[in-house]
Order: sequence, then structure tokens, then C-alpha cells
Amino acid sequence: MFRIVRTAAAMLAATAILTPSIALAQRQQQVAPGRLSLDRIFRSADFRAVAVPSIAWSGAATYVQAVPNAAGGTDLNRVDPLTGESTPLVRADQLLGNDDRPAAAEDVTLSADRRFALVFHTTERVWRSNTRGSYTVVDLQTGRTFRTASRPGGQMFAKLSPDGTRVAFVRDNDLWVTELATGAETRLTTDGSETIINGTSDWVYEEELGLRDAFRWSPDGTRIAYWRFDQSAVKRFPLVDELTLYPTITSLRYPKAGETNSTVRVGVVAVRSGAATTWMDVGSGNDIYLARMEWAGNDSVVVQRLPRLQNRMDVLMASAATGGSRLVWSDTDSAYVDLAELRWIEDGRAFLALSDRSGWRQLYRVSRDGRTVRQLTRDGMDVLSVTHVDERGGIVYVSAAAPTPMERNIFRFRLDGRADGARITPERGSHTLNVSPDGRVAVHTHSRIDQPTTVTIRSFPSMAVRRTVTDNGELRARLATLDVAAPGFMKVPMPDGTQLDAYRIVPPGFDSTRAHPVLLYVYGGPAAPQVSDTWGGTRQLWFRMLAQEGYVVMAVDNRGAAWRGRDFRKVTQGRLGVLEADDQIDVARWLGSRSWADASRIGIWGWSYGGFLSSNVMFRGGDLFRAGIAVAPVTDWRFYDTIYTERFMRTPQENAAGYDAGSPVTHVAGLTGRFLLVHGTGDDNVHAQNSLVLADRLARAGKVFQMLMYPNRTHSISEGGITPQLYESLTRFILDNL
Repeated sequence: MFRIVRTAAAMLAATAILTPSIALAQRQQQVAPGRLSLDRIFRSADFRAVAVPSIAWSGAATYVQAVPNAAGGTDLNRVDPLTGESTPLVRADQLLGNDDRPAAAEDVTLSADRRFALVFHTTERVWRSNTRGSYTVVDLQTGRTFRTASRPGGQMFAKLSPDGTRVAFVRDNDLWVTELATGAETRLTTDGSETIINGTSDWVYEEELGLRDAFRWSPDGTRIAYWRFDQSAVKRFPLVDELTLYPTITSLRYPKAGETNSTVRVGVVAVRSGAATTWMDVGSGNDIYLARMEWAGNDSVVVQRLPRLQNRMDVLMASAATGGSRLVWSDTDSAYVDLAELRWIEDGRAFLALSDRSGWRQLYRVSRDGRTVRQLTRDGMDVLSVTHVDERGGIVYVSAAAPTPMERNIFRFRLDGRADGARITPERGSHTLNVSPDGRVAVHTHSRIDQPTTVTIRSFPSMAVRRTVTDNGELRARLATLDVAAPGFMKVPMPDGTQLDAYRIVPPGFDSTRAHPVLLYVYGGPAAPQVSDTWGGTRQLWFRMLAQEGYVVMAVDNRGAAWRGRDFRKVTQGRLGVLEADDQIDVARWLGSRSWADASRIGIWGWSYGGFLSSNVMFRGGDLFRAGIAVAPVTDWRFYDTIYTERFMRTPQENAAGYDAGSPVTHVAGLTGRFLLVHGTGDDNVHAQNSLVLADRLARAGKVFQMLMYPNRTHSISEGGITPQLYESLTRFILDNL
């Protein structure tokens, strides 16, 4: 047993330190309607937004929607988008989970002819995603339901065949097909194991390339193309559960920068018992990435291949029958190349792809043979994705970061590239469209930094409003009562004349002649802006709460982060953490010259890449910063995975100086302010190793800091409903130290 003995002076000092947060707790016990509190933000429904409905188009003029019922199950309804009239399709008691009881629907997809719905019921999380469970097939014409497997549970990424007669899925790392009429199962691969993965992916492909579902039906439903991973050479990383009497260890195969990747192949197998796989001649090994694959007709498979350094993307066309391949098109960059989500047009004679080759991220039409490449969109803005293609009308609709980098608007361009584009979403803010199969109706979502999301049904392409699905009216009404202004956009000048995008939240009754403490929020990673004209949810409300406590809260998108053209995004190549920290330090210097900012009370915080950046800024910024918080930070890129890290940094063997220059552990001697380090011990993404190594270096350097470790929590540090407690801890640190 330990006893802590304090002198009277020490107790008085401790009391003085705790006073701000104690005062906050007392104030928040009885909160006025115009004031925010941690309970109102994180525990109550006061500021909870209505969720954007998930829909699956079931025809030109209807969609299928999953509706939770009072019993905890899910009903499926057919909805007329123009009138909102809802017709029951399938009752919850027809959707049976593993225990033959009604099961909630996690996801609904439709067959190509939209006759069948495939309903996913989650039973198990795989890392951070709900991807393993059971499935029910629903005939939307008759209401009849089918199980997809004889053995309940354990299924991943089930997909109906194009004709709706079969369903394919992954179980135990092998591919299976079930005949819906008879229930007969066929196992297409037989070598699935802990090290051999067929039809789904390894950890790093899932995390960094977004590849979980790793098989594709051919259009005629006779064959399946799939990825095969051999991860036997990938080293294991242990995650330790310390909450049992004897700690238990879970290990994942996690390739760190410069280490060995899985060996990956793409093959095609016929959907019949005993069929052999034909392997595509598109490269194989652990020094390439086969990042995307799809069918181009019934006879060819298109594969996107990247070298390990990801500075070139090859589009390869392979014969499904022989495996022979040819190079169709390549995109190269001295830094890195983003994956191109190909959109096939003209009956497979051409495809659409995004590229930075003009200096801006633009959309190109590429002929099937790769000989003709035509730019369709216009420089001066970065195009983010293709929203809809109207081939009959000769129009493509894209989402772009324009007219300002903070916005997301929809523009239309001609498929022949012969005219400038036109913006079709006139309201300021951020927009998405989900267009019906016939191109006549769209589900439109819109929000602004000062307005929560609205969902409307609109005629397309006129964008005339036909019906409002939700306008989050109750939330808007409560926001209007708050005694604090919404964030406002501004520019922050850098010494070289660059103007960085920023937003600022100020206290009620803000007096620009009086100095206020300032808290900077950062993320700062490549092409990952935080200064966006979109509703920010609970985190933005927490910032407003801090503003009510007298703080100015700001976010500034440093070089590398914003969608402002290729050079702005890729300038940090090979030296992550250096230029970004320089910018944030210059922001602090600029703040020190503002009449409304207290130069002696500037703080900074961030999560994940933001924690990496806030650590670097604290250690390199010296006494410019009074306090800082790093949540789940990378502290040395040698600890992070191959695909993300090497995309921007190359390998540690090639770029040791760049790794050292951007590593917080290199700069611990510069810490002068108060520093809080937070991590979950079950983080499979940014391992707690990062924070433990940083803590060791800080201690060795004689630096005083605080540390919070959350047992078994992942990168989100949210499991077990602890988010309110986490934000209370962050709030108290800010009040006590800034």
C-alpha cells in the first residue's frame, strides 16, 4: 500500500491548478439553454442530427430503404422518392440471423436487375469494420427469402450473381458459391488459412487501399475474379489485453515501412466444382500492389498495378481465359499517384480516370487501347470523384473542391471535352448526389459549417426540389439558441505570401481588442483538409463549448493538406511533418501579432496524423506554445505501415534523413510547454508502441508530461461508450493548462 503525504503548500498549489476544471464542472451541473456542456453534446440527444438515410435504388422511380423497428429488427420498405410513400416489402421476422430470430440489417444491396435484395446481418467485427456475419436474400417480387449458406454466420462480402440465381461469399478465407434454388454450396478455393486469403484482403490493403471485398462476378455470372494474398512472410504485431488475469495476446500481420508485404495474385475461377484458377499475368510478389480489379466484358479483367513506391499506376487488360495481359495506360508522378476509380463508357470502348498530370486533379477520357487521352474537366480546381455519367446526353457530373477548396460542389462537363463546365449545386457548402438509374431523380445531401445536413429529393439534372426527406429542423432550432457564433472562414498569411485557409470560432461577445487564449486544431496530412464548409458534428460543438469558456478555437490547413492543386498537396513528399509543422509554427507567430490573441496562451491538439503534427509543433515551436495534446499519434514513420508511409516517404532504407527530420522522437528536447499524450492500447492502426516510445524519449530527456492510456481501445478510443469521458479529460487539461 502506498500513502501520499502532501504539505500544505503542495495542497494549495494542487487546488489552484484544479480550480478551472472544477469551476467548469460546477457550471455545467445547471446549464442555461444557450450554453453547451459535455453532457448536452455527448450524452444527450439535444444536438443529435438525424442520420442520412441509406438507400438502394430498386428501379427508375423507387428505392429500397431499411427501417429499424421497435423490436430491434429491420423492415424493408419500397419508397417512392417523389412522394415519400412507403410500401412494406419484407418484415423483420423474415430476416433471420444466426439464431433464427429477427436480425437488424447492417446493409442492403440489390441484384443487377433489382429483383433481389441481399441483406447483411452483422455478427462479428473484423478489426474496425463490421464485415463478418450472415445474409438473407429477398425476392422483391414475391417476398420470398433465402439463406445464403447452410452454416450460419462467418460469411463475408456476399454478392448475388448478375442473374440473381447464386450468391458468392468468403468464409474461412475461401470462396464459396450457393445455388439459391437448391441451397447447394460449392467451394471454389481450398487453400484458405491464417496465411492464405482468398476473396478478401490483408490488413494493410484494407486500411490503405480500401480493399476489403476482394472478388468480382463476371457479367454473365459464369466466373469470379479474385485476389489471393499470401501473408506468411509478413511479421506479426502483438496486441495485448491486460484486463484478464493472465494477459492475452492477439497478433496481426502488419507490414511496417521497409518491411515485407504479402505476395498478391489475381486469378479467375469458373463457378463449378473442381474448376482450376487461371492466374492473370499482371505481376506477382511483394514489391507491387494490385490495387484495383474489375471485369471489362465477360472475357477480360482490368487490373490497376502500382510499384511499391506508388509513383506509377498501370492499367492492364488481362484475358480471363489465358491470363495474358497488355498495358493499356500509365499515369506517373515524381511524388505519388492516386488510384484512378475507372468508369467504363461507350460499351467498354473507353474509360474515365482521374489524374494530376495537368497540375490539377482532372478527369480524362481514355480509349480502351490507351492511344487517345482527352482532358474533360478544367484546371483551377481539383476534381474528387465522378458522380454520374449521362452517355445519351454526352455529360459527366463530377464532385470538385470548388469554387473554394473548402467547398464540395457538383459540376457538369461534356464527355467530348469541348466546353467549359457548369456548376449545378448553387448553394454554398458541401454537396453529394445519389442519382437514380434512369438519371431523372437524385437524393441530394447538403450541409455548411454553420448548418447541419439536409436531405432532399430533386429532379435531375434541373435540381428542382421535389421533397424534403430531412432538414434536421430540431437541431437547427437548438443551434439557433446557442450563445456562441458558428465558425467563420478566414485566411492566414505565411511569410512567403501563401494564404492558408482557416476557420475561427470566437467567444460570445467577442472583443477583438482583448487578448484571448487560442487553441489550434490540426490534422494536416496529405490531401486531408479540415477547413471544410461542412457540418462538423459533435467535435465542432465541443469547439463551440470551449469558445463559451473564453477560448478562440482555430483550424488552419497547412501545405500538403488542402485540395489546391498538385503542387500544394505534394510539396511535403519525402519529409512528412517538417513543412506542416513550419506552417503551424508560423500560424502561432502570426497569432502573437493579433490584438485578439494572447501570445502567451496558444495551444494545439490533434488526433492520429494530427497527433503526429501537434507533437512536432510542440517540440519544435518551443515557448510559442503553452500546451498541447497528441491523441493516437504516429511518432516515427518507421512504426507505421508500408502502403501509407512509403507512398509519401519512400522506405526508411532510402530516406533515413527524411524519417528522422519528421519524427517527434527526434525533437523531444525542444518541449517547453505542457503536454498530454493519449492512446488506446488496442489500436491496430497506429499502435500504442508509438506513444510508449515517445514517452520513453521524453522521460529520458527529463521532460514532464501527462499520459492517458485507454485499455483495449482502438484508434477511435470509443469502445464502451467512453467518448464523453475522453473529452472531459481533454477539456480539463485545456482549462488547467491553457
